[in-house]
Amino acid sequence: MIKRRQFLGGLTALSASYLLTACGGGGSGSASDKASAAAAASGAAGDTTPVAKNATGTSADGTTLPASPYIIDKFGAKWTLSNGVIYRNGATVGDTYNVSLVLWYGGKIWHCGTGGQYYVIADVANLWLPCNDPRPPIAPPAGMFYGMNGHYDYTYTPQQIVSILKAMGCKSYRIGVTNDSTQLNAAIGLAQAFQSAGMTLVVLINQGVYDSNGNLWNGESAAYTQGYVVAQAIANALKPYGVTIYECGNELTRQNATVIDFTRAGTKAADFNNTNWPVMRGVMRGMIDGVKSVQSNAKCGINFCVNDVGASDALWDGMQPDGTGGYPTVRWDITTWHNYEVYGDVFSLGADGAMPGFDLPTYCKARYGVPFIITEWNTGPEQTETYRASYITSKLGEFYRNRKTHNIQAVMYYVLDSGNPTYGIMINGTPCNPSYTAFKSFTAAHPDN
Repeated sequence: MIKRRQFLGGLTALSASYLLTACGGGGSGSASDKASAAAAASGAAGDTTPVAKNATGTSADGTTLPASPYIIDKFGAKWTLSNGVIYRNGATVGDTYNVSLVLWYGGKIWHCGTGGQYYVIADVANLWLPCNDPRPPIAPPAGMFYGMNGHYDYTYTPQQIVSILKAMGCKSYRIGVTNDSTQLNAAIGLAQAFQSAGMTLVVLINQGVYDSNGNLWNGESAAYTQGYVVAQAIANALKPYGVTIYECGNELTRQNATVIDFTRAGTKAADFNNTNWPVMRGVMRGMIDGVKSVQSNAKCGINFCVNDVGASDALWDGMQPDGTGGYPTVRWDITTWHNYEVYGDVFSLGADGAMPGFDLPTYCKARYGVPFIITEWNTGPEQTETYRASYITSKLGEFYRNRKTHNIQAVMYYVLDSGNPTYGIMINGTPCNPSYTAFKSFTAAHPDN
């Protein structure tokens, strides 16, 4: 089997039809943009005797210091604690003091000081980031765990979509819209039907970092204003019909203007474009504030792809990719992520195909303290229906087992109908089997409660 990194690198050479050409909860995107998105997925003090890199014998999940004499991480590094200071292979790691606990959990090293504050080691510069204890299980509200993506311009009526989703065991549905009247009217019709059915409509505000001519917005202020105006209009239109969850932007960290190299996993802030970063930050902040100006109790999500914790951490903390700080923070109510098979297992997501993975939902739970939604997931468009059915059963099982410990509020399959067998679970109202039956059978046997 070829290494995952080699596989990801090979994706760029394949035709756009092979890649994630349909990604994005509403509207259509160019094949080249989606192809780029898919290609991205990708000792005690003085003890200077390191364990060989990639050696066997990684410490058990949940191992702590000083209860244990040392921790061996997935890279084979040896972690120790002496006089309140943390060491890795005999060298200090960042600036630590008064450390009372070091924890190996979910593929990451965490520590807690005598004051009770937890920190997690970032993937860059030995930086310790503030967080919560990652171990306590958190269960999100029940009722929307099984979800589906769709598009505003389907020929299905809102009532038909509600009926289709109910038959599949889905209680939530995601579509993307702008403030265009045609798109808003379609969203209103869906919102009315979902409100009557007691189901959840998740609305993606499909505003990007470019203007209508394809030019990058002229600075953070202009981007903020655009995001604010569009989001305010959408929230105003949908507030009367029970919409309370908005996703603010689609894959904004994975645009030509925002990521430096699509083959980078995104674990470092430096993977992203420092010059254009304020524009992305501005449009995100604008969308959140625009929604909140209309619905102060609405929940706003920001979505990420591949392993973009470098971006999510920098946005959350008001940092630039160059490491400077003190900038406006982006604070969301729900962390949303896209997890296609090519990106890797979200519960063991590597920095790239050659590096050990960590539990992304656990990391996000501890770092941001808000619910987690996977707003797009699927295997690749080239897979057979038999393979897709097996993948659906396997992934739903993994998501379901972890939902009440990892604060996973929903997992939203992409997509209801793609017009062809690439992603859709049905075509023109006809189920694609055996994937459709696999999905329906799983939800029937595993209630969302």
